[in-house]
Amino acid sequence: MGRYVARRLLQMIPVFIGTTLLIFLMVYALPGDPVRALGGDKGIDPATVARIRHELGLDQPILKQYWDYMTGIILHFDFGSQIASGRPVRDVLSDAFPVTIRLASLAFAIELVVGIALGVWAGMRAGKLADSMVLIFTLLLISVPVFVLGFIFKLVFAFGAPFTFMTPNVQDDTNYSQLLMPAIVLAALSLAYVARLTRTSIAENLRADYMRTAVAKGLPRRRVIGVHLMRNSMIPVVTFLGTDIGALMGGAVVTEGLFNIHGVGGTIYESILRREGTTLVGLVTVLVLVFLFTSLLVDLLYAVLDPRIRYA
Repeated sequence: MGRYVARRLLQMIPVFIGTTLLIFLMVYALPGDPVRALGGDKGIDPATVARIRHELGLDQPILKQYWDYMTGIILHFDFGSQIASGRPVRDVLSDAFPVTIRLASLAFAIELVVGIALGVWAGMRAGKLADSMVLIFTLLLISVPVFVLGFIFKLVFAFGAPFTFMTPNVQDDTNYSQLLMPAIVLAALSLAYVARLTRTSIAENLRADYMRTAVAKGLPRRRVIGVHLMRNSMIPVVTFLGTDIGALMGGAVVTEGLFNIHGVGGTIYESILRREGTTLVGLVTVLVLVFLFTSLLVDLLYAVLDPRIRYA
């Protein structure tokens, strides 16, 4: 196992370099000059533009800029500074990521618990009314866009609802009760996929030979379902959940905008509008690391769920 982990960590290095280089090239290929945009409608004289570009290193070849950027991250954990304000990007990351981590962790818990519970309930009753109800409900969640679902939630709870602890707007992003509504909206689509994956996997494994053998041996129903059925059925679900962690953090742009949350999604949106390439690349770089390490964690969980899987 240790050798496998070391090999995977080494494989992450070229993946990380290639991904960040692609992101860097895409960001700095965006139209417009962020230095000229500092002057607004008044504009800046060419000499001042040239001086600022030289101070920021924007007059260097793109590969030289990328080399300096990666060297700063690896050696000094320095993501550069914002062009407009001069604020270190590291400070922007330290402000934005804790907010989105709280939102994404709450959304992840919702999709994990509710999605798996619905999937198991439907899978154990495949072809019956309960199964059809879950399939219709999840299809509805998949069909409704996130911004529409968010507006529906805001409209319902803005005019009062039984759950008075849920507020239509977030004033305090450290209050989990205020983050509950946006977390539900953010988790809705993933919850539907988790429920469908779990339902399909449960229904298929119920007909497997090892399940009939376990029942024939007289094992208790709780052990048959909780150990034999669930462990084998969770492999595709764990795969989806592992990749969805990064998607929840990066895909919160619409949700954070709807509920006035100043996290990673809102910062990415503002960076694109203001042409803050340094901030945008820094945020996406951290998200790439999240994706890489969650994929490694998912691979290691396979061996826990299925004893037949061994890594050399």
